[in-house]
Amino acid sequence: MQKVHTRVLQIAGNVITVAATDVGYQELAEVRSARGTSLAQVIRIQGDRVALQVFAGARGIATNDEVRFLGHRMRISFGPHLLGRIFDGSGLPRDRGPALEGNWIELNGPPVNPAKRIIPRKMVRTGIPMIDVFNTLVESQKLPIFSVAGEPYNELLARIAMQAEVDIIIFGGMGLKYDDFLFFRDTFDHHGALVRAVMFVHTAADPTVECLLVPDLCLAVAEQFALQNKRVLVLLTDMTNFADALKEIAITMEQVPSNRGYPGDLYSQLAARYEKAVDFEGAGSITVLAVTTMPGDDVTHPIPDNTGYITEGQFYLRNGRIEPFGSLSRLKQQVNARTRDDHRTVMNTMIQLYAQCRDTQEKQAMGFQMSTWDQKLLKFGTLFERELMDLSVNIPLEKALDLCWDILARCFDPAEVGIKTSLIEKYWPSRPSSH
Repeated sequence: MQKVHTRVLQIAGNVITVAATDVGYQELAEVRSARGTSLAQVIRIQGDRVALQVFAGARGIATNDEVRFLGHRMRISFGPHLLGRIFDGSGLPRDRGPALEGNWIELNGPPVNPAKRIIPRKMVRTGIPMIDVFNTLVESQKLPIFSVAGEPYNELLARIAMQAEVDIIIFGGMGLKYDDFLFFRDTFDHHGALVRAVMFVHTAADPTVECLLVPDLCLAVAEQFALQNKRVLVLLTDMTNFADALKEIAITMEQVPSNRGYPGDLYSQLAARYEKAVDFEGAGSITVLAVTTMPGDDVTHPIPDNTGYITEGQFYLRNGRIEPFGSLSRLKQQVNARTRDDHRTVMNTMIQLYAQCRDTQEKQAMGFQMSTWDQKLLKFGTLFERELMDLSVNIPLEKALDLCWDILARCFDPAEVGIKTSLIEKYWPSRPSSH
C-alpha cells in the first residue's frame, strides 16, 4: 500500500524534504498541489528525512501538500513500438504520439560483469574517413567527442546516426536549444534514420532533473535492444550539460563541492553511464559516442579530465574537422588488421606525412625557403585536408583507402613514401587522378 505524506518539512529550490520511512534511493513520488500533480525523485535519504527533486519545479508547492511514494524507480515501457518515437527526459512523448504502457523496465541497472563481456572485435562503419581509416570505431567502445561551443559536433553526430552500420540508434539530447532538437528530428526524419531510432530529448527549458535521466533512459532501452541481438549505437550530446545538472543539484543539496564546484562523485556518475557499453556473448552490443564540450577548450577541466580516464580514447573536433593528432581510438588495432591488408600501413604513412606537412607549414610561415620535398608535402597536406579531413566526405572504408593511395601517388614517387614493395605493387595507382 502506497503511503501518503501530508507534511513537507522544507522547500529549497526545486528540492522538497519530507519525513518518511521505507523508501528507496531514486524512488519516484507524486506531489499533489494546487497546480496539479508533479513527479519527484528521491535524491537523498538521511534517517527519516527524505529529499526529493521535483521534476517540474517546486513553485506552487505548499507545506501541507500530499506526497505519495510510488514504490518504484524511474522506468520506461519497452518494446518495438519505441522505434521512431521522440520522448522527453521523463519518458513522456514529445511527438504527440500515445503514452507508453506495459512491459516496464527500470533505469540504472548494474553494468555487465566484465568477465561476461566479449573482447571488442567488430568495426562500426560510419562513412567518415577520419574515423573509419584513422581512428576506427569498434562495437562496444565508449568514446567522447571533445569539442568547444560553435563546432559542428551536432552535425557530426547526425551524420554518424544516418550512416553508421548498426541496427538501432538511441539518441539522447541534454540541454539542447530547441533549434538543435528540431535539427536532429528533421535530419533523422528526412534521411530515413528515425524509423530505426529512439530519441530522448531534454531542452534547456526543461526541468534540470530530466537532464540527468536522459542517459539512463537511453542506456536502459539500448540494453534491452542489445539483448534482442541488435547492434545499438547510443549518441549523447552534451555530457557537459549532464555534469552541470549534477553540479546544480549538488549545490541545492548543500553538498561540499569538489574541483571547480562539481560534486565529488563526478567520476562515478560519468563512469556509471559510459560503462554500459558492452558486447554481449550470444547477443548484440552497445556502443557509446558522447559529445563533451570543453569550457574554454580546457582538456584539464574536470569533465573532460574525468572522462578521459573512463573512455577508450577520444575524438577531437577542431576547426570543423576531426583532428588526426590527439584523436585516438584505443581499440582500433582490434579491427584494422582484419579490414584490408593495407589499412594499418596506409593509416601510419598518411599521418606521418601529414605531421611532416605541419612542420613544413610552420617553416613556410616563418619565411624559410621551400625545397622540392617541402613543396610535395604542402601539396599532400592540401589534398589530405580537402579530400579526407572535410566532414562532408562520405565514402566507404575501401574507397577511402583507395583515395589515400591516390593522394600519395599524386604527390610522391613510390620510393618516397616508405611503404613495403609488396603493397606498392598491389595498390599503387598506375594512373593517379589529376584533380
